[in-house]
Amino acid sequence: MEILLKEESSKGFAMARYNNERAGMMTYSIASAELIIIDHTEVEPAYNGKGVGKQMLYKIVEMAREKNIKIIPLCPFAASVFRKAVDIKDVLKN
Repeated sequence: MEILLKEESSKGFAMARYNNERAGMMTYSIASAELIIIDHTEVEPAYNGKGVGKQMLYKIVEMAREKNIKIIPLCPFAASVFRKAVDIKDVLKN
């Protein structure tokens, strides 16, 4: 599984690809230089239950740590992972 990150002006996304096929996408808005808002997660039906959403989230978390920014998870999927996973709470906006 390959996870690509891309940003354009005030938007960004993580895209999961497997064998050159799109497996999922997680989108976010760039609210400021210190804050992003994850707003949507989409996983292709063939990849449901395979951890694709979590892999995309962890890639965004990795980027947030590198840039020293915080995340607001408006997307229900991302919010649920943040509630369960203590290892990523450091990037969660209080």
